[in-house]
Amino acid sequence: MPKVAYHLDMPEAATSCVVFASPHSGRDYPWSFLRSTVLDEHAIRSSEDAFVDRLFDCAPQFGAPFLRAGAPRAFVDLNRAADELDPALIEGVRRGGHNPRVASGLGVVPRVVANGRAIYSGKLPMTEAERRITQYWRPYHTQLQALLSRALLGFGETILIDCHSMPHEAVEGAARGGARRPEIVIGDRFGASAAPEIVELIETAFRRAGLVVARNAPFAGAYITQAYGRPSRRQHAVQVEIDRAIYMDEASIRPNANFQPFRRLLRGVVSEVAAIGHRDQQLAAE
Repeated sequence: MPKVAYHLDMPEAATSCVVFASPHSGRDYPWSFLRSTVLDEHAIRSSEDAFVDRLFDCAPQFGAPFLRAGAPRAFVDLNRAADELDPALIEGVRRGGHNPRVASGLGVVPRVVANGRAIYSGKLPMTEAERRITQYWRPYHTQLQALLSRALLGFGETILIDCHSMPHEAVEGAARGGARRPEIVIGDRFGASAAPEIVELIETAFRRAGLVVARNAPFAGAYITQAYGRPSRRQHAVQVEIDRAIYMDEASIRPNANFQPFRRLLRGVVSEVAAIGHRDQQLAAE
């Protein structure tokens, strides 16, 4: 079993209402799990948001906490609802209404990794799915909600930055009419998960760094932005997807020559996004 449900890096002083989180960068693949899969140690990592935790690990230096998954996405997907169980994988699950994520094999306990490659040769018992949800999914989300509640109490507002990476091929067809291919995709569920002025500030921070930004296409946000984005209650959730080709070799799952320069570039973006929370605090005090 993966050793921990999550890792939490806290700032010395919480000076921002922003919370950064990475639910798909977990890379603790125990032998017990690897023995249960038909994939090799390399293929099982294909749906992992590799190195995203390293890209955003400066967040505490700017007064914001950073929550990172311990368990890998292929083991349990923290960006799914606990009841998104796949009847094609989990024994005893009844087929309900159509859920495109579950139907494609990407439920809370995934059936496939990238490109639809099956993880297992057969089904898993319900007890195994429940164990993963109890030991990994629930602790992560309990901690995430606690961080957001603490920020909301202290600042009167909170902003969740849900950090992800996307395959380069996912944005190959996103540029139309001669537009440049997006390097960053910001998802706010078409305005449902965050106030427009907050999203605009986040988008501006990436654009100011010279990055090409798109909004909600091809990724608008999944369970986490849906569950935690409550702009009417001053709780905002924004998903950030980064083109993996910028900083890593997708085939070998290794950082490329641009990793450190891009990490330094993102440091400025993280600083600016965390400062959104600082400004809100100052305005609230006036």
